[in-house]
Amino acid sequence: MAILHVRDVPDDLYERIRQLAAREKRSLSAEVVRLLELATEREPEALESLYDRIRRRRAEIQRKVGVLPSSVELIRADRDR
Repeated sequence: MAILHVRDVPDDLYERIRQLAAREKRSLSAEVVRLLELATEREPEALESLYDRIRRRRAEIQRKVGVLPSSVELIRADRDR
């Protein structure tokens, strides 16, 4: 079995994973493997379904409140302050 070393894990992320592992009664390594499996299991169709739901929700909000501002423009304006 392969060995994976991960460097520069933020302390808060490490702690959240450690706490999750303890709650699930797993070792830290077993929990990280489980999380990696979950993250890579998603089928492209499932992601496309998620994107479709996001697009429908955005369209619904726009019908209610009007055109939504571009997040790129909002971020740029915030950086320019």
